[in-house]
Amino acid sequence: MDLSTTYMGLTLRSPLVPSASPLSREIGDIKRMEDAGAGAVVLYSLFEEEVLYEQRELQQALTAGSESFAESLTYFPEPHQLFIGPETYLDHIQKATDAVEIPIIASLNCSSLGSWTDYARKMEQAGADAIELNVYWIPTDADLPSDAVEQTYVDIVKAVASGVEIPVAVKLSPYFTNVANMAKRLSQAGADALVLFNRFYQPDIDLESLEVRPNVLLSTAQAMRLPMRWVAILYKTVEADLAATSGIHTAEDALKMLMAGANVTMMASALLHNGVGHLKTVEQNMVQWMEQHEYESIEELRGSMSQMNCDNPSAFERAQYMRALKTYKV
Repeated sequence: MDLSTTYMGLTLRSPLVPSASPLSREIGDIKRMEDAGAGAVVLYSLFEEEVLYEQRELQQALTAGSESFAESLTYFPEPHQLFIGPETYLDHIQKATDAVEIPIIASLNCSSLGSWTDYARKMEQAGADAIELNVYWIPTDADLPSDAVEQTYVDIVKAVASGVEIPVAVKLSPYFTNVANMAKRLSQAGADALVLFNRFYQPDIDLESLEVRPNVLLSTAQAMRLPMRWVAILYKTVEADLAATSGIHTAEDALKMLMAGANVTMMASALLHNGVGHLKTVEQNMVQWMEQHEYESIEELRGSMSQMNCDNPSAFERAQYMRALKTYKV
């Protein structure tokens, strides 16, 4: 049974890819994911704010006291006084790539265009096989037009893709007026893959303390419906590869995404809930289903349930919407 697939020009032994999560913080866990069958691993995210914070802290430290005494011009702060988060991330990339044979995909979480984009080159130099741009931005300015929002995404992708030789994926949200158009523009801007979709984590309100608190809810299988539809719509309509994420918990979920047209299927919540060994269970169940249905490879089934041969995908989606409402029984 051939479970191999290609993603951004990388050959993966399996389409099962753990997405960015705390599970990739320890090298031992990354090795366990490889042993369980992962085709690649997306590391936990480095945030734009962490890179910018380091830059500001370093500048302040290098100039501290220089305006007071001449002797201060030779002052250099002790290493522990500097913020070293980004450097630690680069070290983690290098250790991960040395420890495993599967591709390691670094993750940059960002919301704006800026000097932080230069850090992508450092990730490449540290040994990352690819970079995933997680664009997490919720525009709240009522005077900001939608075309400006879209252009920001395009500019970020252009800046990063033009600065590195390794492939770049973009993890984007589904909240665009025309997702298909954005997918095409991002592909043209240099994105080698599109990761569908980013999940926004809405905070909660604590009624006792009257404070806003973070509230991370793990995904359920229901969440896979949205990315599955768009993977099916975008398959073969954009040059970029497609990664499906959110709500993928079982072999059945992964198979559906692959048949819709995904190159890889990403999961985090299922692994956080069931443990890294869940990857092996998913792979074994995939093989069993493929044997029963006489598929010999992932490539043979990929895209078989996409909308590639549908003359009018919009009309098809409208028809499915009507069918669902008309046939529902109380």
